[in-house]
Formats: sequence, structure tokens, C-alpha cells
Amino acid sequence: MTASSASPVLRKLGASDLEVFPLALGGNVFGWTADEATSFAVLDAYAAAGGNFVDTADSYSAWIEGNKGGESETIIGRWVKARGNRDDVVIATKVSQHPEYQGLSAANIKAAADASLRRLGTDHIDLYYTHFDKPEVPVEEIVGALDELVRAGKVRHIAASNISAERLQESLDFSDREGLARYVALQPHYNLVSRDTYEGSLQDLASRTGLAAVPYFALAAGFLTGKYRPGTTVDSARAGGAAKHLESERGQRVLTALDEVAEAHAAPVPTVALAWLAAQPTVAAPIASARTVDQLPALLGVADLTLTETDLQKLTTASA
Repeated sequence: MTASSASPVLRKLGASDLEVFPLALGGNVFGWTADEATSFAVLDAYAAAGGNFVDTADSYSAWIEGNKGGESETIIGRWVKARGNRDDVVIATKVSQHPEYQGLSAANIKAAADASLRRLGTDHIDLYYTHFDKPEVPVEEIVGALDELVRAGKVRHIAASNISAERLQESLDFSDREGLARYVALQPHYNLVSRDTYEGSLQDLASRTGLAAVPYFALAAGFLTGKYRPGTTVDSARAGGAAKHLESERGQRVLTALDEVAEAHAAPVPTVALAWLAAQPTVAAPIASARTVDQLPALLGVADLTLTETDLQKLTTASA
């Protein structure tokens, strides 16, 4: 979706011409904890609320027995075809982790992109991320291959995920020097209980160079939904990852602060957690996934909730 068709709630994605909803819908659950029918229902509800930014990867969900990877892309592709809404959806996917397309060699990037395009049933990917950086591959080879995809019209914009500030700077410098496609976004692991990976050199670099941040694990694998409390058991495939935060003093402090701010705004806890993230410098849209339609409203609420400076400071201090 471009600026000409943007609604007021949409945010510009870095220096690109993409305008995105302030919540990116995570596609990691499609074909995993959400079957195709449920995935369609979640996608329909997200779109009906004005959502237009869907995030997936070619490897989702290869970790499930019987899956090969690409299940999420396939479901999204079928949904877009069934709804005839390709021009209204910003589709982001990633390369480097699919079992059959490992790494970031130039040949693999091009082959993986073609495979993603087939699964998505489209002729272009709006935002194409390197999923995990491979330091053994020169940035010149990676950026060169991505630039070829852009020039061929197969990819509109490129981005990076799970990359060091040093490698990101090298990549941007090479793009600028050679006049090649340049990263417009960054997908870091970032949330109220995991701030160290992004805040600091990466965030500073993103700010300095105009990159938009699209954080993953925005709700800390579910911990920041507020469902995980001492003595409770949550039926979720990600319960182990979320529950570990309960054991830390930081996790307890964050839950207390979230409860207080949520009560003050009569808002769900996850909405507040996402609103804090959306208010951070460089962040364009946090990523969160819903395995049922019922889970969506608390995520979509981030588009309407503006926290006060006092709220933001309370949460920032609690999560220090």
C-alpha cells in the first residue's frame, strides 16, 4: 500500500514507499498452531480492522513434524488469492533458514526468493529480509543478490533481521557506495523484557540511517499478554519461553507496571505492552501473532492507544 492510498493510522516504513498498519501480523502460527481455516479467519479480521502488514518467513513452520517449511507462505498466498487483495497487503518474508534453502549465498537468495514467490502466488515480495545474517558471506555478495531481485521486480524493498550493528553498517555503506538497493527496515528481537539486543548501537544506527524497526517477539512469546502469572498454567506451544520471565525480578516489575497502566486506560495488558514498543524511537510496527480471532482485538488496540509520558516512563523504569 503506497502513500496515495494510505489511511491516517498507517505509518511510513523508513525511507520506503510502503505505508503499514502499526501492528504487523505475525504469520509464524499459520500452519503451526492455526490451521488454514483459522488462519484465514485471523487474516480476514486483521484486514477488516485496517491491517495491511503481514510478516512471515520461508522456514515457517519447518520445526513441526511433517512440515517442510513454507506452510505459512502457502496459506497467506491462498488467502490473498481467495480475497483478491494482493495490492492492499504488504507482505514481508525472509530468506536463510528454509531447510532446502539454507544460507545467504547469492545463488541461494535468488532460488529461495523464487520459491517464496511460488508459494505466495505473487510476482513480487514487498519486503524481503535476510532472516539470520551469515557473517561468513561477504555483505557485497548478499546485497548484490538482493539488488538483482529488486531490479528484476521480484522484490520491492529489502531489510535485515538478526544482524550486528557492524555488519548492518557495512551493508549500508556498500549499498550507498555502489548505488545498490539499500535496507529500509530492521527486524530485531525487542520488547519490554528484552531490550539489550536492540537498544544501543543497533537502535542508534537505525535512527542515524533512517531505518524502520519492526520488532519480533513483541510480546515476549506471550509473557507480555499478562496470561502468565505465578501459579497459573497456560495452554500454549510457547508457554515455556514465556514462563521463564516469571522467574526474574524484572519480569515481575514489568507485569506490575503493565497492570497499573492498563487499569488507568481500561486497556488490555498486551495492548499496553505493544503501545510502549510502538512509541520507542525508530519502531514502525511491532510484530505479534494471533492463533485465534479472539486474540486479535488486544493486538489491534495498539493503533488507538497513545500512552502518556508518565506511562512510558513507568514501563521503561520497570523494565530496566
